[in-house]
Amino acid sequence: MSGHDFGAAQSAPSGTPIQDFDNAREPIGIVLEIAGSGSAIALDLQRLQECGADDDPSVALAGQVGSQIKIRVGKGWLLASVRTQRQDAKTPGGIMAQIDFLGEGDEERLTGRIHSFRRGVTRYPIPGALIYPATSNDLRQIYASDGRTSVQVGTVFPTKDIRAGLYIDAMLGKHFALLGSTGTGKSTSAALILHRICEHAPDGHIVMIDPHGEYSAAFKQTGMLFDVSNLNMPYWLMNFEEHCEVFLTSTGNDRQEDMDILSKCLLAARGKNRLAEQMGKITVDSPIPYLLSDLTNIIQTEMGKLDKATSSAPFMRIRTKIDELKADPRYQFLFSGMLVGDTMAEFIAKIFRMPSRGKPISIIDVSGVPSDVTSTVVAVLSRLVFDFAIWSRDEKTRPVLLVCEEAHRYVPNEKNSDGSSVGRILSRIAKEGRKYGISLGLITQRPSDLAEGVLSQCGTIISMRLNNDRDQAFVKAAMPEGARGFLDSIPALRNRECIICGEGVSIPIRVAFDELEEAKRPASEDPSFSQLWNSSGGEEEMVLRTVQRWRAQGR
Repeated sequence: MSGHDFGAAQSAPSGTPIQDFDNAREPIGIVLEIAGSGSAIALDLQRLQECGADDDPSVALAGQVGSQIKIRVGKGWLLASVRTQRQDAKTPGGIMAQIDFLGEGDEERLTGRIHSFRRGVTRYPIPGALIYPATSNDLRQIYASDGRTSVQVGTVFPTKDIRAGLYIDAMLGKHFALLGSTGTGKSTSAALILHRICEHAPDGHIVMIDPHGEYSAAFKQTGMLFDVSNLNMPYWLMNFEEHCEVFLTSTGNDRQEDMDILSKCLLAARGKNRLAEQMGKITVDSPIPYLLSDLTNIIQTEMGKLDKATSSAPFMRIRTKIDELKADPRYQFLFSGMLVGDTMAEFIAKIFRMPSRGKPISIIDVSGVPSDVTSTVVAVLSRLVFDFAIWSRDEKTRPVLLVCEEAHRYVPNEKNSDGSSVGRILSRIAKEGRKYGISLGLITQRPSDLAEGVLSQCGTIISMRLNNDRDQAFVKAAMPEGARGFLDSIPALRNRECIICGEGVSIPIRVAFDELEEAKRPASEDPSFSQLWNSSGGEEEMVLRTVQRWRAQGR
């Protein structure tokens, strides 16, 4: 093969077994051409078949798509990932392949292994350079933690014992996204990563927005669980934009008129509080408690000042809506009369786990929140994280991780956007949160429905299987160039397997996640139709109980 005798094994005396030489020490191909981030190589089909019988799983997969190979450059090794393969009769050895460079390391004199691995390439090989399989020992050196704090989440593919670690500071410092189609084990993987972080940092501050109530089961021991029964989020924490989303029903020109009225009356209602008197100047956004009855009285008074020619319809609209919300039991968690006192400090300490007392994560189950205010509730919680970080800059930094499940619902792209405040605040956290010690974790099954810039702000991307072409293309565009070979295997991943690339890992890796104990798993198991449709009994009582809960609007 191009002047190199790759059939060295066959030249042994007859009767000698073929496997008496070390596959890892014998070349499997040569470099044909070199480009900046990747190159073309020729592989010897016979050598690949010989390697396929090797006991080392990394050597056995050498040269296949998604596997790693190494190229000798001077006194060191260059590591690359195989992206594509095709048969080519003109190529020496019979197989032409494209590779992406991952990084380089030094060679151990005696064993030929890689050590001191680092990302990036400083010295490129020349055409004709020999290619060797990367062994499990090489990969162990490459994936070994470089001394930074990391948490272990699984096993590196194709090895059986090399542990995959995520560098916590790099992953959280530059945000992360966990992507995967429904049924790929996304919720369990999210729970696994969060459990590992909680175990490592029992005094952390993690807020998780859980739209389906799946994660309460997973964090009974290590987290505080909040839902509509105990969230008690004071309505006066909303800023003016969020008030408009909840209190105003009009659109078009009428909305601007309603906003002007609400702004004037809300400022007057906030101004009645003793806190406002102490502060002097306040704005309509200042989180100062006020009474809903004060607000409706001020609206009534303003309406009384109108002359005959002006319509009172906008005043009536706003007042009717506020009265409706006060009377509706579903909104008690937000508009209860108990929430009038100044409980802002206690609320923030409770939600942000300050102090954590061994329960560093708060799971906020918004599944029981009425759908028309869900996005506003998420917006308020996200904005509190951001504003708290901004106003506590003079203090010792207390980083907060905000994890958003079903992120495409809250940060949609322009096509699906409804202009709600939650999309704006989460986009702002994605762009600026890093400076203030806020980390954002986005979990979604539809990355293509996410706002354009948000995914590219995530420094670490953990991608499980994605079945949709548009989603695959979207993720490929957001991932770094060197991970291309890995990305092509996204549609072929098994359940609980993922590709991790970006800041949280040394080089892109394919990982099989660890099994999570039953008690730590989220309640996201798919029902078994065949089993459940073959058993009966107790249906009438079940329907009656459900109807009772339904009518009481209680969960």
